[in-house]
Amino acid sequence: MFNRSANRGFTLIEIMVVVVILGILAGIVVPRIMDRPDDARMAKARQDIRSIEQALQLYRMDNYVYPTTDQGLEALVSEPSGSPNPPNWRQYMDRIPNDPWGREYQYVQPGEHGDFDIYSLGADGREGGEGANAVIGNWNID
Repeated sequence: MFNRSANRGFTLIEIMVVVVILGILAGIVVPRIMDRPDDARMAKARQDIRSIEQALQLYRMDNYVYPTTDQGLEALVSEPSGSPNPPNWRQYMDRIPNDPWGREYQYVQPGEHGDFDIYSLGADGREGGEGANAVIGNWNID
């Protein structure tokens, strides 16, 4: 007549056990995933700085000096005006990227850490800090 086992559903206890297991898994996995966007942004900043650094090396090979702080990184994209006038200028980059947090990379020549410093102020946009808020510069990237 009527088969009770065919109409059997999940009990409240079974549903609660599944919800608790999913909650535990989310508690373990979500914190690990949430840190990854910051890691990806910091890796992009390091890669951008390496690319800019290589373009600056080419600029120096062609023009015997690095762009001044006043000429800035734009000297890699368009011919700079002012002194020193680069005798063999050519376009070294299509564009200067912004850092992963949407701000311009900082450039100082001569630098405190070498011939020039290229750096991002990190997520908070201020000097110092740790983790994603730390300054990422050509002197401290691997």
